[in-house]
Amino acid sequence: MFEFSSLGLSINLAIFAGAAVAVWMAGVRITGYASAISEKTGAGQAFIGVVLLGGITSLPEVAVGVTSSISGDASLAVNSILGGIAMQVAILAFADMLIGRRALTSVIPDPVVMLQGGFKILLLSIVAAAVVVGDIPFLFSGLWMWLLASVTVLALWVLSRTKRDRPWVANDKDVTPEKEEERAGREAEANSSRSLRQIGLATAACGAVIVVAGYLLSRSGDAIADATGLGQSFVGAVLVAIATSLPEVSTVFSATRAGLYTMAMSDIFGTNLIDIFLLFIVDLAGGADAVMNSAGRFETFAAIIAITVTAIFFIGLVERRDRTIFRMGYDSFAVLCVYLAGLVVLYFLRDGSGGGG
Repeated sequence: MFEFSSLGLSINLAIFAGAAVAVWMAGVRITGYASAISEKTGAGQAFIGVVLLGGITSLPEVAVGVTSSISGDASLAVNSILGGIAMQVAILAFADMLIGRRALTSVIPDPVVMLQGGFKILLLSIVAAAVVVGDIPFLFSGLWMWLLASVTVLALWVLSRTKRDRPWVANDKDVTPEKEEERAGREAEANSSRSLRQIGLATAACGAVIVVAGYLLSRSGDAIADATGLGQSFVGAVLVAIATSLPEVSTVFSATRAGLYTMAMSDIFGTNLIDIFLLFIVDLAGGADAVMNSAGRFETFAAIIAITVTAIFFIGLVERRDRTIFRMGYDSFAVLCVYLAGLVVLYFLRDGSGGGG
């Protein structure tokens, strides 16, 4: 395998930046395609957010996780996944600013996002347990990771069967599932002349761009970690996590501007579910030993951050008050504070300071 470290820091930074731009541009286009597919197939925004946006925008994490694990850098894969989950939830807080006078969690008309958040917290708890207790290799993976995979499949099955006609009223009367579908229809007009097959091919092309760019992000990020001395744990949980989250940034911001609030939040929570499942794939690709056995305090705390920021939004969805501060809901402000404070703690837990990886 080609050694990116031989290219030098400046070239790797350029590769990293170029790959990040490619990921961003592909993510912007996917939002329009997702709206068109939702309109043509009749699938709900929440389902499209989980399956299509969640699956495709997880491709950078797939590329980073598999390539890093195969090349022996499983810690970079684990940390980029866990760091990316918390980072992606923080994206929702910035998207909340786009609404301005409304808190994002007060205008979500579809309660299925709460179901997504509940499953996400359950999966992250399994990850934390695997790190604390230790994992036992079984059938090319660890027992905890097999449990993780099973619960993920259960979550996707339950979400696919969830009815969307349950009563749930947003504080804003202009935000209802029906009106969100109308907005999705207007968003899809740009692709109305294309057939479902053409839109599918265009979506697949964007996915291919994201996969290639994700591979470049992984390898150049690894080289940057070595060159700067920051360590794989911190670079994986921050730099690579931010770059691989760019599809979510672009799709969430595009969906929020279009008033597709359910799709925006479902994109993040759906992506998170798939990202957590990737730990099972990383374990399969990582060799004989269970990959979570190489994790430690750093990975545990990264999982705790992800659980905490998700729980805060979960509380906001239930409480549903429309109070804002700095143009965002109180819950979004709390999420940003927790995430930024968590980064400080992760910095001191990075390689060489008692953290795993």
